[in-house]
Amino acid sequence: MTKSITIRNVSDGTVNELASRAATTGRSLQEYLRLKLEELAGNTDSEVWLARVRARKAANPTFMSSEDILRDLHADRR
Repeated sequence: MTKSITIRNVSDGTVNELASRAATTGRSLQEYLRLKLEELAGNTDSEVWLARVRARKAANPTFMSSEDILRDLHADRR
C-alpha cells in the first residue's frame, strides 16, 4: 500500500534545484523525489546506526580496557 506525503515550507530555491535535477535525469519531480526517498529509506542513517550500537553495548557491556583491545588487535596481526 502506498501513502502520500506532503512537505510544507520548502524554499523556492530548493524546489527549483530539485526540479532541475529531476529534469536532468528525465523524471518528474514527484518521481525523482519518490526514488530519492526510497533510496534514503534503504540506507541506515548514521544517527540510527549509532543509537543501535549504543543500545547493543548497553545490553551487552564489555569490561575490556583499551589496552586489552589494542593488545588483542596487535596479536591478531602477528
